[in-house]
Amino acid sequence: MKHVPVPVQIERRFAPTALMLGNLVTGCSVLAPAGMLVELSAGLDVSVRTAGLLITFGAIVLCIGSPVTAWLTSRIERRTLLTATLAVLALTNIASAFAPDYASLLAIRLVMLAVGALYTPQAAGTAALIVPEEKRGSTIAYIFLGWSLAAAVGLPAITFIASRYGWQGVYAAIGATSCVSFLLLAWRLPRGLMGAPVDLKTWAAIGRNPMILLLLLITTLQMSGQFVVFTYMGPLLARLTGAGPDPIALVFATYGVCGVIGTVIATRIVDSWGAWKTSMLFTSVLLAGLGGWALSAGIYPLMAVSVAVWGIGFASTNSMQQVRLVGAAPMLASASVSLNTSVLYIGQAIGSATGGFLYARDLLHASGYVATAFVALAVVTVILTKPRKA
Repeated sequence: MKHVPVPVQIERRFAPTALMLGNLVTGCSVLAPAGMLVELSAGLDVSVRTAGLLITFGAIVLCIGSPVTAWLTSRIERRTLLTATLAVLALTNIASAFAPDYASLLAIRLVMLAVGALYTPQAAGTAALIVPEEKRGSTIAYIFLGWSLAAAVGLPAITFIASRYGWQGVYAAIGATSCVSFLLLAWRLPRGLMGAPVDLKTWAAIGRNPMILLLLLITTLQMSGQFVVFTYMGPLLARLTGAGPDPIALVFATYGVCGVIGTVIATRIVDSWGAWKTSMLFTSVLLAGLGGWALSAGIYPLMAVSVAVWGIGFASTNSMQQVRLVGAAPMLASASVSLNTSVLYIGQAIGSATGGFLYARDLLHASGYVATAFVALAVVTVILTKPRKA
């Protein structure tokens, strides 16, 4: 992978922050429906489960789009590629605010996410071009902090805005934030950053690498388990505990703030602990949180505490997956990280579809146990990937 020297140190210093804020916008764009399912259901005159399909269908587009767009755009200069992606996110979020019906909103969302699939893996790959190798793990974890902030700040804000100003106000706000992020990235990211081209030989090399395949399986299981519950967390809390919009927003905020805390901890310890030990720690925390949700279903304070524990694990496990993939095969990082993003969205699709099936049949308590089973399998797979000297 070609390392391009950055001529101005301040650009190099703040470029990771610009990339991280782009992930915040991407995360809000992807997760937005989860924070306002009830408002979407009422405003568009569809069922809660149908509103939830915005996440399921979006995840399918993302899982297909991530490797395809990585292949099609691998020879495009990274600053141009990433700023163009954020510009499209800004335009499609603003267009969503004016969608007249569910079908129009779904169509706009699919276009939004087909392009948005580019951002997270390419941002991670770009990090390898702007920092020394010894700082690569902590920088990638820091860039993924944007997703934690999307949950910590974005989801509670989405729930708050939607409950008072409608779902249209949410999309307008995300569109405005996307414009700011676009300008910041165009200002701070250095020019001339080129990653390694992705071709058919790259995909074949990944298919022959058992470690990469196991890491991709871990991501799929982790995300499947979380999205069984996460997609319908607001409606589940409302039906199981009688919680209103503000207590639900508080749980989303707790989830996100704890996600930020977990990511900060992971960023601090990964370079000294190593990626496997850090991944094992936070996947186990993830399992404890979802297990707590399952066992405490119906008791709001205990469910909120369980979500806090779950939150500590959610973003840090994702960032560690990216770190481990880059470390497993640095020359394949652009493709392997895009595939990781793809299977992440496969996990979202599997989890949200499973959660929708259970919710539609009033199997509300079962959701937590199914989610826990997925993550337990992820823990077992992490153990199988232990390096000999870990």
